[in-house]
Amino acid sequence: MQAAVMVDYGEPLEVQEVDRPEPDPDGVVARVDGCGVCRSDWHAWQGDWDWFNYRPDPPHILGHEPSGTIVEVGDEVENFREGDKVAIPFNFGCGKCQQCRRGNENICENHVGLGFMNEAPGAFAEEVHIPTAHINAVPLPDEIDTETAAGIGCRFMTSFHGMAHQADVGNGEDVVVYGLGGVGLSAVQIGNALGANVIGVDLMDEKLEKAEDVGAVATVNAEEVDDPVKEVKDMTDGGADVSVDALGIQETTQNAVNSLGKGGRHVQIGLTTSDEEGMIPLPTDEFVAKEIEFVGSLGLQPSRYPEMLNMIKTGKIDPTELVSETIDIHQIGDRLDAMTDFGTMGIPVCNDFTA
Repeated sequence: MQAAVMVDYGEPLEVQEVDRPEPDPDGVVARVDGCGVCRSDWHAWQGDWDWFNYRPDPPHILGHEPSGTIVEVGDEVENFREGDKVAIPFNFGCGKCQQCRRGNENICENHVGLGFMNEAPGAFAEEVHIPTAHINAVPLPDEIDTETAAGIGCRFMTSFHGMAHQADVGNGEDVVVYGLGGVGLSAVQIGNALGANVIGVDLMDEKLEKAEDVGAVATVNAEEVDDPVKEVKDMTDGGADVSVDALGIQETTQNAVNSLGKGGRHVQIGLTTSDEEGMIPLPTDEFVAKEIEFVGSLGLQPSRYPEMLNMIKTGKIDPTELVSETIDIHQIGDRLDAMTDFGTMGIPVCNDFTA
């Protein structure tokens, strides 16, 4: 089969013929119908994230936002068959550890990150393996087509978990989202669907305009104002109820936290680069004095996918609004390269792996 292979960190991806995956006894192999190209892939391509074991050794196949159609099932698999359409979370769980038994499969004690770890070659390929399929493969309702499913990968489902579960966003709350890439725009749309008043902050007018298209009640161009934190506080009568950093750099994380009012909740979705190596100074005393909460959001538990899928079925949220373009396998590397200067919009999706 064809795959876009990372031959070395930072070097152009190469489309190569590689062996197709074989299913584990409890796993399945899916044909990849669509796979988003995400800034997290860019991080892995740069060689970031060794500080939490998300640094695969080249040569390696990246790609962690797939949807697909099952083409082969392992001998022990009972609940899937060839032809089934599935969403594929990147956060593979074992189904046996304490966290999985608690319903926290996304932070499984034996967590394997699709495309980010040597033991899980990714989905920039014609086919991908899904281990422990009864946990990690999510059946797609008939009402959700593969085009829609291709937009619910890491960025969208992580934002859903962040907004709906970690922040528990409620009606009428003020939410500010810093960084309007795929994650940030997803958070805007989902926060709006949950009844929040969402403010988007970015440096690029086209991303600010897109945020308004998908539900932001207001936007702030951080390059055109003296102090984006003050702008947000003025808009929210003293501070937002919820803040989101969807980028993972020191400036946006600190600005997001500082935009909160008393009793606010911050959701960290963006992961850092090699400049920060996971360490960003934060106003600790403010957390105490204002009783601010700081939570992370990693992926989405497969067991909670039905919540998101039901909202998609009823039209309350629509990931296709965030799919900026469809590309073929030979264009994946170009999109990763463009992310170096934040030169992509929304969610690019590869849906042609045989070109």
